[in-house]
Amino acid sequence: MLVGLIRHGLTDWNVIGKIQGQSDIPLNDEGRRQAHRLADRLVTESEYHWDLVLTSDLSRARETGEIIANKLNIPLYEPDSRLRERAFGEVEGLTAIERETRWGKEWDLLDLGQEKDDDIRLRGLDFLNDIGDRYRDSNVLVVSHGALLAQLYIALYKEKCMERIGNLSLTVLEKKESDWIMQLYNCTRHLEEILENSK
Repeated sequence: MLVGLIRHGLTDWNVIGKIQGQSDIPLNDEGRRQAHRLADRLVTESEYHWDLVLTSDLSRARETGEIIANKLNIPLYEPDSRLRERAFGEVEGLTAIERETRWGKEWDLLDLGQEKDDDIRLRGLDFLNDIGDRYRDSNVLVVSHGALLAQLYIALYKEKCMERIGNLSLTVLEKKESDWIMQLYNCTRHLEEILENSK
């Protein structure tokens, strides 16, 4: 079984550095273009074959999943709330300058209502182990969010996976018995190729 983990496409809040958390911010036009680029890559790549798409219930992930599922002509299943972005409490909707003005540079160490690391890791692992059992004979694409994916990778691989998770990045895990073996990590080659061609 393979699981392809994808971060949703770009939003206007991503562009200006606002923390989205569980605020339901839609994709912007660039985010939709990014989703099409990844979908084009997945259609032409012979390395992997995908059977279905699962997404968070937030619209930026859902629309990303719809674009990919439509292009691959595979089913898009009902959204799963366990894939939601981390809840950021009072910090949602604020830029870096606004956060630091209110609470200082170490705002992230304060209790401002954000979901705890351990809780988000457990939520991510619960989802992954569940689909590992439920869809054991399928290869599943999963569209989620940056903070959730980052915490899931830390839960699985500790400090080996600490990069910022890029919009429309693809990470591929293979289930072997009770282990998840990473085949690809945080890959945005499909976006970089477009940038190179536009120069």
